[in-house]
Amino acid sequence: MAYLAGKIVLAVTAGAPNNGRGEATTARVKKTVIRHQTYPYISAQALRRWLRDTMTERGALPSPTERVGKKQGKPQKATTAADPIRYADDDLFGYLKATAKAEGTDTTLRDSPFMIGTLLAVEPARPTEDYGVMARGIDDPVLHTHEFYTADLAAPFLLDVPRIGTFTLPTASGAGRANYLTQEAAMQVADAVSVGAEPVTFRGQPAVRLPLVVRRERAALLLESLAEIVGGAKKGLHYGDRTPTLLMLLAMHGGVNPLDFTISGADDGSGLQVRGDVLRAELQAWEAQWQPPVRVGWRPGFREITRKQFESDLAAEIEAGDILIDHPRTMLRTLAAELRDGTHDSWFDDPAR
Repeated sequence: MAYLAGKIVLAVTAGAPNNGRGEATTARVKKTVIRHQTYPYISAQALRRWLRDTMTERGALPSPTERVGKKQGKPQKATTAADPIRYADDDLFGYLKATAKAEGTDTTLRDSPFMIGTLLAVEPARPTEDYGVMARGIDDPVLHTHEFYTADLAAPFLLDVPRIGTFTLPTASGAGRANYLTQEAAMQVADAVSVGAEPVTFRGQPAVRLPLVVRRERAALLLESLAEIVGGAKKGLHYGDRTPTLLMLLAMHGGVNPLDFTISGADDGSGLQVRGDVLRAELQAWEAQWQPPVRVGWRPGFREITRKQFESDLAAEIEAGDILIDHPRTMLRTLAAELRDGTHDSWFDDPAR
């Protein structure tokens, strides 16, 4: 197995976890219009930031960031240290560090082994505009408004497990640049931190790879952070738990996600649906391309009627152990522990063709 495919659902109740550009004295939530209906969303950038912050709270050393460029409104950029050997977040989330020719250094980049889509509401939800007044101790009150909404939001994600801790090196033609370091720089950093990186061939490209124990730890850290993720805007006014309410995970040979239509919004706009018949059909279509079990994390009390129907529809698969249902936190932490102890070491290499 090479990939972990997943689908995540967050439940927002009277919340404003990700704001867009404000208008005058009104703070707006992010939302889009689909077929004339309004759908709130949380950007992938926001959730990735929450994951980075949660990883830091769990003890990971964050890659330092630097803002460079000209004044506001002019060409500008911000970058991390772009050091994926030293910093787990640079490894897992990627970076682009562009440099000017005058600086005498190469642009370096890495696309993200962890990929996630936009957390989009599964049904239309028109945000409420809340009117507020700041009049405490002043003669001329300050008027302001902000938006909030209630919705279940869902997004697919994919983790390219062999890419964790693996960095391709650019060839003379420039191939491999999506994940590259210079070999000299990579090995110098590896020597400096004594992590024992070694040269390998990865997907037909020369590469540098960190030891398996480091790669196990980074994959486990990501899953544990997803289990306990915190973050979001306006927590003082609209506090809410941002840990997953529903999550599915499946180990796949290739970078395909067969879970996307299993968890979705109903066609009639009536809300979240979790369809056992769709999951069964997808698993049959991708037979021999996935490794059981399908791991389902489902928080108690969340969509109980839908859960009972899902369990009834897939009773045979659950009985056979092909589908496991647990609390999202328990499921993710258990899988993280299995990664650390080497149970899934085969996931860190591409399957033989």
